[in-house]
Amino acid sequence: MLEDYKPELTALQLKLSEMGDSLDVARKEEKIAELEYKMSEPSFWDDTEEAQRINQEVADLKGGVDKYKELVGKADDAMTLLELAMEDGDAELEEEIKTSVEEIKTGMRSLELELLLSGPYDKNNAILNLHAGAGGTEAQDWTQMLLRMYGRWAERHGFTVVTADLLPGDEAGVKSATLFINGHNAYGYLKSEKGVHRLVRISPFDSNARRHTSFCACDIMPEVDDAVEVDIDMKDVRVDTYRASGAGGQHINKTSSAVRMTHEPTGIVVQCQNERSQLQNREQCLKMLRAKLFELELEKKEAELAKLEGDQQKIEWGSQIRSYVFQPYTMVKDHRTNTETGNVQAVMDGEIDPFIESYLSAKANHQI
Repeated sequence: MLEDYKPELTALQLKLSEMGDSLDVARKEEKIAELEYKMSEPSFWDDTEEAQRINQEVADLKGGVDKYKELVGKADDAMTLLELAMEDGDAELEEEIKTSVEEIKTGMRSLELELLLSGPYDKNNAILNLHAGAGGTEAQDWTQMLLRMYGRWAERHGFTVVTADLLPGDEAGVKSATLFINGHNAYGYLKSEKGVHRLVRISPFDSNARRHTSFCACDIMPEVDDAVEVDIDMKDVRVDTYRASGAGGQHINKTSSAVRMTHEPTGIVVQCQNERSQLQNREQCLKMLRAKLFELELEKKEAELAKLEGDQQKIEWGSQIRSYVFQPYTMVKDHRTNTETGNVQAVMDGEIDPFIESYLSAKANHQI
């Protein structure tokens, strides 16, 4: 019945109004106007780096505000259509109203998720590292599968993916890989993926078709810009160059363009081989090293806070977070939130948002 949609739409409009306050839409619109005024000044592009930063900030602010305004408009249009349909007794419009209500609900879930991304670095680009666990080819194949999964997920969200480093497996798969995933809130979403991912399946590499368990460690860091202070004394960093082993034409294999940096006080090692020049690879390595050292400092602070609060939960990324079972049944289960699905193929095609959403909600409610 058409009348049944009236209280539902009224409740959605009220909730949208509350979300507008939470998202601080009015302040964001003021900020957009202020930044756009700066962008109109003749000297705006004199400092290219600062100009790009402002451009990105405006795009990020507009993204959230426009999404919110579009939902408010949809809710208002749906209510107007409903009132007209009720006046005229036009039941044929019910399907259109029903579709609008579902679209508004979906959009609101997306906005609610953005509200959960309130951390100081959530809006940043993400650096994702994957490392195959013990198990040789089987674990390396699993790492390649996860690499594809995250690539597909990024594609769905309109993020760009840049491969900084990739070490192929001995026979198949990937031993390790480093990706820069660039886009608004990339780190905020992906921070939930940090940990060990376990696969259970009948191995395609086992002639006896036995069931194997494989592990891959995923590490996620925010890309930090120069405004964030990270103390790196280059005297503490050993820089090695070597010939890249990946694809890239003749040039990449003929010169020592690949770069490995070792931060000797901490033992942190980063490497990049996928750019064409040694200089570019050095720049990417420094970005990764900054992110790693920054993450180390954050973890130290979290460890101190956990000690003060009496929380004995491990902060390290080495704990198993999710299992992917292909045989004898199909299931993907997150061990932190108990979120699970039987549609393994969809997950491997990048549909990991339910896991991300449940993690962020649980984190916001201090359940994990």
